[in-house]
Amino acid sequence: MARIRILVVDDHRIFAESLAAALAAEPDVDVSAAGSGPAALRCLDRGIAEGRRFDVLLVDAELGSGPAAAAVAAARAVPDQAETAVDGISLVAGVRRTQPAVRTIVLAEKDDPRRAALALQAGASGWVAKDCSLQRLLAVVRGVLRDETHLPPALLTGVLRELTAARKHRTDSERLVESLTPREREVLRCMVAGLGRKAVAERLFLSPHTVRTHMQNVLGKLGVHSTLAAVALARRAGVGPATLEGDPAGAPAPELSGDVVERGGQPA
Repeated sequence: MARIRILVVDDHRIFAESLAAALAAEPDVDVSAAGSGPAALRCLDRGIAEGRRFDVLLVDAELGSGPAAAAVAAARAVPDQAETAVDGISLVAGVRRTQPAVRTIVLAEKDDPRRAALALQAGASGWVAKDCSLQRLLAVVRGVLRDETHLPPALLTGVLRELTAARKHRTDSERLVESLTPREREVLRCMVAGLGRKAVAERLFLSPHTVRTHMQNVLGKLGVHSTLAAVALARRAGVGPATLEGDPAGAPAPELSGDVVERGGQPA
């Protein structure tokens, strides 16, 4: 019998340990628990090193943002032991990017179409209520391992609306970016990388005055009034940052759409 390796990630220790214990009672399930995003990433890396990869990640939708996470952070007395906070959606996206074979299910205390849509776009395969039955959760776990995407029917309309709106914003943003000249796109990518006018000038071998003109043209063509707004629009259009010395080129996050149940990319 093939065993399913599950990692529960929740900064509420009692919930994580209780859920892990319940899942461990299943004859074909091996389960571990992690209390934070960084701890989860360490568990995943350790699993690879030991030749025992995890199959499914169960991630708290509010990971890193609740009172439990704040209490854990406050309890760290030694400064160099502090961990960088990783929220649930960021963890989903990171795992999708680095370990695409791992299926991720988000566990939520309440229905939230916007966050559910963000989770699906980040690469999650399912969104499940925390108070659902163990049988229901196991059915979703087994389903995502068959390449299904699971979403509560009550959330479907709201999530589809959010995904449609996000797609429209992306399309509109892409159209605006396409109106830029090649040089203006280079400047925009430098802006996305966080470079100031002087740094952009040095990088592109231009005068600061010329860069200022290009930046003004970029803002005008994108219809925004600040660098921050231009960067946000560029991100929506999938524009990555300019490659900095020693750093890999930025890449847009993967995008997925979902339905109640989806098999092999086709709605069931």
